[in-house]
Amino acid sequence: MAAEAAAVDAGFALIFFSQSLVDASALADALKLHAPSLAYAGCSTAGEITPQGLEDGHILALLLPSASFSTASTMVENLSSSSMDRITGEVASLRRLLRSRAGHERAKSVFALCFIDGLSYAEEAVTSAIHWGLDDIPLIGGSAGDDLKFETTRLISNGKVTSDSAIVVLIATEIPFHVFKTDNFIPTDEKLVVTASDPDHRIVREFNATNAAEEYATSVGMVPQALTPLSFASHPVVVKVGGEYYCRSIQRMHADGSLSFFCAIDDGVVLSIAQPKNMVETTRAALLDVERKLGGIDMVLGFDCVLRRLDARNRQVFRDISELYRTNNVIGFGTYGEQYRSMHLNQTFTGIAFGEHRAAE
Repeated sequence: MAAEAAAVDAGFALIFFSQSLVDASALADALKLHAPSLAYAGCSTAGEITPQGLEDGHILALLLPSASFSTASTMVENLSSSSMDRITGEVASLRRLLRSRAGHERAKSVFALCFIDGLSYAEEAVTSAIHWGLDDIPLIGGSAGDDLKFETTRLISNGKVTSDSAIVVLIATEIPFHVFKTDNFIPTDEKLVVTASDPDHRIVREFNATNAAEEYATSVGMVPQALTPLSFASHPVVVKVGGEYYCRSIQRMHADGSLSFFCAIDDGVVLSIAQPKNMVETTRAALLDVERKLGGIDMVLGFDCVLRRLDARNRQVFRDISELYRTNNVIGFGTYGEQYRSMHLNQTFTGIAFGEHRAAE
């Protein structure tokens, strides 16, 4: 990678990696040895989106040439003990740093990326705090994964390797871009009301005053013993926020029939069982819409919920989605949740598409 970075005069690299392939500390050591002057940020994954499509067990690096991109990044450590005001303040400082690095024209067109420990239980608050500090700068990102082990995720930034952290990267560019999201579910009239929960750990113990797994299984036409990650991927629940529905995906079932979620949950929250639309067609439509807005797509940096990947396999459209990503030059990783502007989401594809270079000239 060092040779490629030098060849394009890369000022920054985004790095996504599977922990089944490489240890995060070993990766940071290798970067220090072979590319000591290259600034970077990234995280562990639950699958990768490579130039060949959806894959697993890879290291992926996206190099940003200095001629086209100005960057500034920060790592917010110890999320569990950080105040949201501190995070907002760090983002404001980062904006000032980027303005000092970018030219006047380039500084007019900025977007923000964030990567958050996907096992931190903090994504909602952190995303909101980052968004508050960004003002009108669009934000997208993904929660770090660990190949569905749910043990430890890792974030890396300029030699640091941490968990319980978030990374914010501000990027200024004259290349046209468009931030977007897409999902493939619509709500039904079947309601689940959270009547007993552990919000700090995102665990629901009861729906509708009944054991959570039993009530959920009944609502989707299954028995609790048959529930698996595939079941949760194929039958998500959604919550209505500000007139729109957002997925609140289930992570796993515990022995006592309680359910862990990928998103924040609390007593009194009303969830609706969702029904799927065609994932391939909804994703294709979203990419075509972006292509029309930009006048062509050069590439897309994408953050794709791991549950979409599981659902694609379950519905036997995995190859179709993979090919759609490949033909639209999507690069990115499988997440434990997605960030979009002020929201932390599940079972969603969020992305930033870049227009053809000639469109910026």
